[in-house]
Amino acid sequence: MRTEAPTSAHSGDAAVVTGDGEVIGWIGGSCAEPLVRREALRALADGQPRLVRILPQDNVVETRSRGAVTVATTCPSGGALEIFVDPQLPRPLLVVVGGSPAAHALVALGARSGFRTCAVHPGAQATDFAEADLVLSSLELAPARPGPDTWAVVATMGHYDEAALEAVLAHPEIDVGLVASERRGAAVLENLRQRGMDEPSLRRIRAPAGGRRAGRQEQIALLALAEVVTIRNARQELTSAASTTEPGLDARFATDPVCGMVVDVAEGAPSATHDGVVVHFCGDLCRRRFLEEPGRFLAGLA
Repeated sequence: MRTEAPTSAHSGDAAVVTGDGEVIGWIGGSCAEPLVRREALRALADGQPRLVRILPQDNVVETRSRGAVTVATTCPSGGALEIFVDPQLPRPLLVVVGGSPAAHALVALGARSGFRTCAVHPGAQATDFAEADLVLSSLELAPARPGPDTWAVVATMGHYDEAALEAVLAHPEIDVGLVASERRGAAVLENLRQRGMDEPSLRRIRAPAGGRRAGRQEQIALLALAEVVTIRNARQELTSAASTTEPGLDARFATDPVCGMVVDVAEGAPSATHDGVVVHFCGDLCRRRFLEEPGRFLAGLA
Protein backbone atom coordinates (compact mmCIF):
# COMPACT_ATOMS: atom_id res chain seq x y z
CA MET A 1 0.00 0.00 0.00
CA ARG A 2 2.81 2.41 0.87
CA THR A 3 6.59 2.36 0.87
CA GLU A 4 9.39 4.67 1.96
CA ALA A 5 12.79 4.23 0.35
CA PRO A 6 15.08 2.43 0.54
CA THR A 7 13.03 -0.71 -0.15
CA SER A 8 12.84 -3.28 -2.92
CA ALA A 9 9.04 -3.23 -2.85
CA HIS A 10 6.82 -0.53 -4.32
CA SER A 11 3.23 0.58 -3.91
CA GLY A 12 1.02 -1.70 -5.94
CA ASP A 13 3.21 -4.79 -5.56
CA ALA A 14 1.09 -7.84 -4.73
CA ALA A 15 1.43 -11.50 -3.89
CA VAL A 16 -0.65 -14.54 -3.07
CA VAL A 17 0.25 -16.52 0.04
CA THR A 18 -1.16 -20.05 -0.01
CA GLY A 19 -2.28 -22.08 2.98
CA ASP A 20 1.10 -23.82 3.20
CA GLY A 21 2.98 -20.50 3.20
CA GLU A 22 4.14 -20.38 -0.42
CA VAL A 23 4.50 -16.84 -1.77
CA ILE A 24 3.57 -16.19 -5.39
CA GLY A 25 4.40 -12.61 -6.34
CA TRP A 26 6.40 -9.93 -4.59
CA ILE A 27 5.83 -8.10 -1.31
CA GLY A 28 9.38 -7.25 -0.29
CA GLY A 29 12.70 -8.88 0.41
CA SER A 30 14.02 -11.13 3.14
CA CYS A 31 13.13 -8.70 5.93
CA ALA A 32 9.47 -8.30 4.97
CA GLU A 33 8.51 -11.64 3.45
CA PRO A 34 8.54 -13.91 6.54
CA LEU A 35 6.50 -11.39 8.52
CA VAL A 36 3.92 -11.08 5.78
CA ARG A 37 3.74 -14.85 5.38
CA ARG A 38 3.17 -15.29 9.11
CA GLU A 39 0.40 -12.70 9.15
CA ALA A 40 -1.15 -14.16 5.98
CA LEU A 41 -1.34 -17.58 7.60
CA ARG A 42 -2.93 -16.03 10.68
CA ALA A 43 -5.42 -14.24 8.46
CA LEU A 44 -6.32 -17.52 6.77
CA ALA A 45 -6.84 -19.06 10.21
CA ASP A 46 -9.10 -16.36 11.64
CA GLY A 47 -10.60 -14.92 8.43
CA GLN A 48 -9.74 -11.34 9.41
CA PRO A 49 -7.79 -8.83 7.26
CA ARG A 50 -4.98 -6.82 8.79
CA LEU A 51 -2.55 -4.03 7.99
CA VAL A 52 1.13 -4.91 8.41
CA ARG A 53 3.49 -2.00 9.07
CA ILE A 54 7.29 -2.29 9.04
CA LEU A 55 9.02 0.83 10.36
CA PRO A 56 12.70 1.65 10.92
CA GLN A 57 13.37 2.49 14.57
CA ASP A 58 16.23 2.55 17.03
CA ASN A 59 14.61 -0.06 19.24
CA VAL A 60 13.05 -3.40 18.33
CA VAL A 61 9.36 -3.79 19.19
CA GLU A 62 6.25 -5.48 17.81
CA THR A 63 2.81 -4.12 18.66
CA ARG A 64 -0.53 -5.60 17.73
CA SER A 65 -3.95 -3.98 17.71
CA ARG A 66 -7.26 -5.02 16.21
CA GLY A 67 -6.68 -5.29 12.46
CA ALA A 68 -3.05 -4.18 12.49
CA VAL A 69 0.44 -5.28 13.46
CA THR A 70 3.41 -2.92 13.57
CA VAL A 71 7.02 -4.08 13.67
CA ALA A 72 9.70 -1.55 14.50
CA THR A 73 13.02 -2.88 13.26
CA THR A 74 16.68 -1.94 13.38
CA CYS A 75 17.25 -3.78 10.10
CA PRO A 76 20.12 -1.96 8.34
CA SER A 77 18.30 -1.97 5.00
CA GLY A 78 15.97 0.70 6.39
CA GLY A 79 12.83 1.81 4.63
CA ALA A 80 9.20 1.41 5.59
CA LEU A 81 6.36 -0.73 4.25
CA GLU A 82 2.63 -0.90 4.74
CA ILE A 83 1.06 -4.09 3.41
CA PHE A 84 -2.64 -5.01 3.48
CA VAL A 85 -3.33 -8.71 4.06
CA ASP A 86 -6.77 -9.75 2.85
CA PRO A 87 -7.76 -13.42 3.37
CA GLN A 88 -9.65 -15.01 0.50
CA LEU A 89 -11.63 -17.91 1.92
CA PRO A 90 -14.50 -20.01 0.54
CA ARG A 91 -17.93 -18.95 1.71
CA PRO A 92 -19.39 -21.03 4.55
CA LEU A 93 -21.60 -23.89 3.41
CA LEU A 94 -25.24 -24.12 4.53
CA VAL A 95 -26.81 -27.55 4.00
CA VAL A 96 -30.61 -27.49 4.20
CA VAL A 97 -32.38 -30.85 4.36
CA GLY A 98 -36.09 -31.00 3.54
CA GLY A 99 -38.70 -29.90 1.07
CA SER A 100 -40.77 -27.80 3.47
CA PRO A 101 -41.47 -24.09 3.05
CA ALA A 102 -39.01 -23.48 5.89
CA ALA A 103 -36.33 -25.36 3.95
CA HIS A 104 -36.98 -23.29 0.83
CA ALA A 105 -36.84 -20.09 2.89
CA LEU A 106 -33.57 -21.19 4.52
CA VAL A 107 -31.95 -21.73 1.13
CA ALA A 108 -33.08 -18.31 -0.08
CA LEU A 109 -32.04 -16.50 3.12
CA GLY A 110 -28.72 -18.34 3.27
CA ALA A 111 -27.86 -17.36 -0.30
CA ARG A 112 -28.53 -13.72 0.57
CA SER A 113 -26.47 -13.95 3.79
CA GLY A 114 -23.16 -14.97 2.26
CA PHE A 115 -23.48 -18.77 2.39
CA ARG A 116 -22.99 -21.30 -0.33
CA THR A 117 -26.19 -23.28 -0.17
CA CYS A 118 -26.89 -26.96 -0.69
CA ALA A 119 -30.50 -28.13 -0.75
CA VAL A 120 -31.02 -31.80 0.07
CA HIS A 121 -34.33 -33.59 -0.54
CA PRO A 122 -34.92 -37.09 -1.91
CA GLY A 123 -36.06 -36.89 -5.51
CA ALA A 124 -35.46 -33.15 -5.78
CA GLN A 125 -34.63 -31.50 -9.09
CA ALA A 126 -32.32 -28.54 -9.57
CA THR A 127 -35.32 -26.41 -10.55
CA ASP A 128 -37.00 -27.13 -7.20
CA PHE A 129 -34.45 -24.92 -5.40
CA ALA A 130 -33.60 -22.21 -7.89
CA GLU A 131 -31.43 -20.23 -5.44
CA ALA A 132 -29.34 -23.17 -4.23
CA ASP A 133 -25.76 -23.55 -5.42
CA LEU A 134 -26.19 -27.31 -5.30
CA VAL A 135 -29.23 -29.59 -5.13
CA LEU A 136 -28.88 -33.20 -3.96
CA SER A 137 -31.63 -35.69 -4.66
CA SER A 138 -30.45 -38.15 -2.00
CA LEU A 139 -29.09 -38.02 1.54
CA GLU A 140 -25.55 -38.71 0.35
CA LEU A 141 -23.78 -35.44 1.25
CA ALA A 142 -20.32 -36.18 -0.14
CA PRO A 143 -20.93 -34.19 -3.37
CA ALA A 144 -21.37 -31.06 -1.22
CA ARG A 145 -17.82 -31.54 0.12
CA PRO A 146 -18.63 -30.53 3.71
CA GLY A 147 -15.74 -29.05 5.66
CA PRO A 148 -14.99 -27.27 8.95
CA ASP A 149 -17.20 -24.28 8.07
CA THR A 150 -20.31 -26.30 7.19
CA TRP A 151 -23.67 -25.76 8.84
CA ALA A 152 -26.72 -27.98 8.43
CA VAL A 153 -30.36 -27.37 9.28
CA VAL A 154 -32.77 -30.29 9.03
CA ALA A 155 -36.22 -28.95 8.15
CA THR A 156 -38.14 -31.98 6.94
CA MET A 157 -40.98 -31.19 9.35
CA GLY A 158 -41.07 -34.73 10.64
CA HIS A 159 -41.05 -36.55 7.31
CA TYR A 160 -37.60 -38.14 7.60
CA ASP A 161 -35.85 -36.38 10.48
CA GLU A 162 -34.02 -39.45 11.75
CA ALA A 163 -32.61 -40.45 8.36
CA ALA A 164 -31.60 -36.86 7.63
CA LEU A 165 -29.82 -36.48 10.96
CA GLU A 166 -27.99 -39.77 10.52
CA ALA A 167 -26.75 -38.57 7.13
CA VAL A 168 -25.60 -35.20 8.46
CA LEU A 169 -24.04 -36.53 11.66
CA ALA A 170 -21.94 -38.94 9.61
CA HIS A 171 -19.78 -35.88 8.88
CA PRO A 172 -18.21 -34.87 12.23
CA GLU A 173 -17.25 -31.39 10.99
CA ILE A 174 -20.86 -30.30 10.37
CA ASP A 175 -22.77 -28.20 12.90
CA VAL A 176 -26.36 -29.52 13.09
CA GLY A 177 -29.71 -27.92 13.87
CA LEU A 178 -33.14 -29.57 13.78
CA VAL A 179 -36.32 -27.62 13.08
CA ALA A 180 -38.85 -29.22 15.42
CA SER A 181 -40.84 -28.52 18.54
CA GLU A 182 -39.21 -29.43 21.84
CA ARG A 183 -41.48 -32.44 22.14
CA ARG A 184 -40.83 -33.59 18.60
CA GLY A 185 -37.09 -32.96 19.00
CA ALA A 186 -36.95 -35.10 22.15
CA ALA A 187 -38.79 -37.91 20.35
CA VAL A 188 -36.37 -37.77 17.43
CA LEU A 189 -33.39 -37.97 19.75
CA GLU A 190 -34.89 -40.96 21.52
CA ASN A 191 -35.55 -42.67 18.19
CA LEU A 192 -31.96 -42.13 17.16
CA ARG A 193 -30.78 -43.45 20.50
CA GLN A 194 -32.80 -46.62 19.98
CA ARG A 195 -31.30 -46.94 16.50
CA GLY A 196 -27.86 -47.10 18.10
CA MET A 197 -26.58 -43.54 17.77
CA ASP A 198 -24.05 -42.63 20.47
CA GLU A 199 -24.56 -39.80 22.96
CA PRO A 200 -21.69 -37.57 21.73
CA SER A 201 -23.33 -37.51 18.29
CA LEU A 202 -26.75 -36.76 19.77
CA ARG A 203 -25.29 -33.84 21.72
CA ARG A 204 -24.26 -32.24 18.42
CA ILE A 205 -27.92 -31.67 17.54
CA ARG A 206 -29.47 -28.32 18.45
CA ALA A 207 -33.20 -28.79 18.78
CA PRO A 208 -35.26 -26.79 18.28
CA ALA A 209 -33.11 -24.91 15.77
CA GLY A 210 -33.42 -21.21 16.48
CA GLY A 211 -34.38 -21.89 20.08
CA ARG A 212 -37.65 -19.93 19.94
CA ARG A 213 -41.21 -20.37 18.84
CA ALA A 214 -42.18 -18.83 15.54
CA GLY A 215 -45.33 -18.58 13.49
CA ARG A 216 -44.84 -18.70 9.77
CA GLN A 217 -42.40 -21.09 8.11
CA GLU A 218 -40.36 -18.14 6.88
CA GLN A 219 -39.99 -16.92 10.47
CA ILE A 220 -38.82 -20.37 11.56
CA ALA A 221 -36.20 -20.25 8.83
CA LEU A 222 -35.11 -16.76 9.85
CA LEU A 223 -34.60 -17.78 13.49
CA ALA A 224 -32.73 -20.94 12.54
CA LEU A 225 -30.38 -19.02 10.24
CA ALA A 226 -29.88 -16.25 12.83
CA GLU A 227 -28.75 -18.90 15.30
CA VAL A 228 -26.25 -20.27 12.80
CA VAL A 229 -24.85 -16.81 12.11
CA THR A 230 -24.59 -16.00 15.83
CA ILE A 231 -22.76 -19.21 16.69
CA ARG A 232 -20.47 -18.91 13.69
CA ASN A 233 -19.51 -15.32 14.55
CA ALA A 234 -18.75 -16.29 18.15
CA ARG A 235 -16.51 -19.12 17.00
CA GLN A 236 -14.70 -16.83 14.59
CA GLU A 237 -13.93 -14.42 17.43
CA LEU A 238 -12.45 -17.25 19.48
CA THR A 239 -10.43 -18.40 16.49
CA SER A 240 -9.19 -14.86 15.91
CA ALA A 241 -8.02 -14.57 19.51
CA ALA A 242 -6.28 -17.95 19.35
CA SER A 243 -4.58 -17.40 15.99
CA THR A 244 -1.95 -15.02 17.44
CA THR A 245 -0.61 -17.87 19.59
CA GLU A 246 -1.28 -20.80 17.28
CA PRO A 247 1.27 -23.52 18.18
CA GLY A 248 2.11 -24.39 14.58
CA LEU A 249 2.92 -20.78 13.68
CA ASP A 250 4.86 -20.24 16.89
CA ALA A 251 6.99 -23.25 16.02
CA ARG A 252 7.51 -22.19 12.41
CA PHE A 253 8.29 -18.51 12.93
CA ALA A 254 10.63 -16.77 15.36
CA THR A 255 11.71 -13.19 15.98
CA ASP A 256 15.29 -12.10 15.41
CA PRO A 257 16.18 -10.39 18.74
CA VAL A 258 18.79 -8.18 17.07
CA CYS A 259 16.83 -6.54 14.26
CA GLY A 260 13.28 -7.51 15.27
CA MET A 261 12.34 -9.17 12.01
CA VAL A 262 10.31 -12.37 11.72
CA VAL A 263 12.29 -15.44 10.68
CA ASP A 264 10.96 -18.61 9.05
CA VAL A 265 12.64 -21.34 11.09
CA ALA A 266 11.65 -24.01 8.57
CA GLU A 267 13.84 -22.40 5.91
CA GLY A 268 17.04 -23.07 7.83
CA ALA A 269 17.62 -19.59 9.26
CA PRO A 270 20.91 -19.11 11.15
CA SER A 271 20.65 -19.87 14.87
CA ALA A 272 22.62 -19.88 18.08
CA THR A 273 22.14 -21.40 21.52
CA HIS A 274 22.88 -19.43 24.69
CA ASP A 275 22.15 -20.79 28.18
CA GLY A 276 19.90 -23.42 26.67
CA VAL A 277 17.89 -20.89 24.64
CA VAL A 278 17.80 -21.39 20.85
CA VAL A 279 17.64 -18.10 18.99
CA HIS A 280 17.06 -17.66 15.25
CA PHE A 281 18.29 -14.83 13.03
CA CYS A 282 17.55 -13.28 9.67
CA GLY A 283 21.21 -13.54 8.67
CA ASP A 284 24.78 -14.02 9.81
CA LEU A 285 25.28 -10.33 10.63
CA CYS A 286 22.57 -10.41 13.30
CA ARG A 287 23.91 -13.72 14.58
CA ARG A 288 27.40 -12.24 15.03
CA ARG A 289 26.02 -9.19 16.80
CA PHE A 290 24.04 -11.44 19.13
CA LEU A 291 27.08 -13.55 20.01
CA GLU A 292 28.96 -10.38 20.96
CA GLU A 293 26.27 -9.31 23.48
CA PRO A 294 23.84 -12.23 24.06
CA GLY A 295 22.63 -10.95 27.43
CA ARG A 296 21.55 -7.64 25.98
CA PHE A 297 19.53 -9.15 23.17
CA LEU A 298 18.02 -11.95 25.20
CA ALA A 299 16.73 -9.36 27.66
CA GLY A 300 15.04 -7.58 24.77
CA LEU A 301 13.56 -10.83 23.52
CA ALA A 302 11.99 -11.58 26.92
